[in-house]
Amino acid sequence: MKLIKTLRWFGDKDPISLKEIAQTGATGIVTALHHIPNGEIWTEEEILKTKTNIESHGLTWEVVESLPVHEDIKKGTPARVNLIANYKQSVENLGKCGITTICYNFMPVLDWARTNLHYTLKNGAEAMYFDKNLFTAFDLFLLKRPNAEKDYSESEIKAAKSVFDSLSEEEKDTLGYNIIVKTQSFIDGAVKEGEKNYLNLFNNLLAAYDGIDKNRLRENFSYFLNEVIPVAESAGVNLAVHPDDPPFPLLGLPRIVSNAEDFEWLCQACPSLHNGITFCTGSLGAKLDNDLISIFKNNAERVHFLHLRMTRVLENGDFYETSHLEENVEPIMEVIIEEQIRRKANNRLDYNIPLRPDHGHKILDDFKREANPGYPLIGRLKGLAELSGLESGIRYKMK
Repeated sequence: MKLIKTLRWFGDKDPISLKEIAQTGATGIVTALHHIPNGEIWTEEEILKTKTNIESHGLTWEVVESLPVHEDIKKGTPARVNLIANYKQSVENLGKCGITTICYNFMPVLDWARTNLHYTLKNGAEAMYFDKNLFTAFDLFLLKRPNAEKDYSESEIKAAKSVFDSLSEEEKDTLGYNIIVKTQSFIDGAVKEGEKNYLNLFNNLLAAYDGIDKNRLRENFSYFLNEVIPVAESAGVNLAVHPDDPPFPLLGLPRIVSNAEDFEWLCQACPSLHNGITFCTGSLGAKLDNDLISIFKNNAERVHFLHLRMTRVLENGDFYETSHLEENVEPIMEVIIEEQIRRKANNRLDYNIPLRPDHGHKILDDFKREANPGYPLIGRLKGLAELSGLESGIRYKMK
């Protein structure tokens, strides 16, 4: 019995190669067909090309991350009928090719958000940081989202204005580019690398969600699930939704996978265990009142994928990504292993849950090589080794 150790790989354009990943101790790959536009069908031929490439390096394709959900599905436009039909076909094709876990998200427009991609820690390593005042400044004074001031208090607006006025023009450009493009483009972001008018384009994407509140987004999510999950069941495929990152509303957009209540709604909207979750400690941990142990235990039977990293939240609501063993990760690993034991005792075939160290600090030779934000080679190798050692120690203790 084991947790399947994986690393994420972003295809042939990833600066980190499969050859390098094969040396880290990971046995599995988490990837997607990034070259296929959102909404189009993943054919068996294209799936098998990538699968064969991965296996030629002695690795296995364990998890799809992500089979993107098109924005028209999230918005519930008439176009969703054909887009969901394509999604179903892609799920079927993945099942036929032996790939049975799909991680995806239902976050409108923005997949994840950080304001600083190079936050320096005391030991000289670099982490990613979310500064609430800086993000508010981006929203109000750089993006200039219409009516954005309604989402903030007077004190929040004042603090954001002070931060914004202290920035140089270069810092303002970097802030906007990082939030909209740099952290998004390599994971099927809505705004592609090289887009010059990215602020206006991004505002237009946000405006398309006017009138879509939390309840409406939930209705659209429920529709999607109840269309797709029956197909996933027939294909032997598990879907695993990723929590919102960060787990609170941004830019006037609703968030619906952020806390225990959201997961309870998810299970009720579509009770099948094929409607599962990706348990991401880093995303959920950015909200202080999220009890990670309780959330896992209440949803353990439908956890199909693990993202383990830890988040340190400051008193003002800022947060940054700590090392993989900080912030009391040991009890989380313990309940994960206990769930494995239960699954095996109940003759479930999926007791070896895939795990990947989500993100990683930039350390050592990472400063000499290119990598996508959050995905340095050595930093993730360190996280993988730490989590592997923790798992081995807990299993030994349990014996």
